Amino acid sequence: MADKPSRAVVLYGDGLAPLIDSVHTHFHSMASLSSCGFLTLPHSPPSENDEARMVREFGELLDVNENVKDYTQADSQVPTISDRFMGLKAALVTNNSNLQCFGRKCGLTILSMNEITGSSHPLDQPFLGASGLLKVLGFQDGKTLDTSQFDLILVHMGAGEGPDGLVDIKQVNDLVGALVDMVKPETEISSRLHLSLIMSYGAVHGDGNSKSSLSVVKLDDNSKLSLLYPRQSYTLKAGKLRENVRCHSPMLIAQWQNAVTRRDLVGTFSFLNFKEHGGNLVIPADRFIHEVAFKLWKAPKYGA
Repeated sequence: MADKPSRAVVLYGDGLAPLIDSVHTHFHSMASLSSCGFLTLPHSPPSENDEARMVREFGELLDVNENVKDYTQADSQVPTISDRFMGLKAALVTNNSNLQCFGRKCGLTILSMNEITGSSHPLDQPFLGASGLLKVLGFQDGKTLDTSQFDLILVHMGAGEGPDGLVDIKQVNDLVGALVDMVKPETEISSRLHLSLIMSYGAVHGDGNSKSSLSVVKLDDNSKLSLLYPRQSYTLKAGKLRENVRCHSPMLIAQWQNAVTRRDLVGTFSFLNFKEHGGNLVIPADRFIHEVAFKLWKAPKYGA
């Protein structure tokens, strides 16, 4: 636990997990420094299109989907993220107009990388993008300012915003590398910046291959031993069984904060490596914002 509140960057590669390759060295480097695990999602409704999926899964990360209709109706009054988390100042960086509208309703300030960096091609200059993100969080020249414009910045990339996602995943990889490089352990800000990298599988149709190869369940459901296996916490909420948990194709998450987060034995950013060596195991995606808010001293600890 840090002796001062952290400030956080969340990089969210929407639908980009299947594209991760050995050439994305910054993903793997960060994973080797981090505590890694999974965020489970509910099953997709049968008629859901990709735009609706994008908003719904982002809503899971903010834990607003129980009241998602309220958040999507223009005239409804709903609690903002600041209301819910002790004045938390949060912003969303995205080019997607649907997410921009949804984010505003949730109380997020909408920014663009162009605004943050003052450049018309910021993602082609990853160190400029990383520097801009750190600046709005009150980090400059390796120092932590007493005040900041925001406590939390969420950066959404992917979901078809680049051709075949290859441009998107390269930009996320480069941005990860720039941030980790700028937050050296010897700098003052290294123990104050909480960095989360989330990569999701996007639209999943539940085919047999993904259910078996990307399942977070450790025992065969048909095994007699499964009757003796205790319910895992990600299948429960408020002591009651969750009715809709997709146990395959979860979001992959690596979290790093120097001298604060525990380092596990993960060596590469991959489903199999996370499953075999990850330290964070599995939590529902709707608990993510609570975990981050705790690091920022804006919420009580969730779980153990």
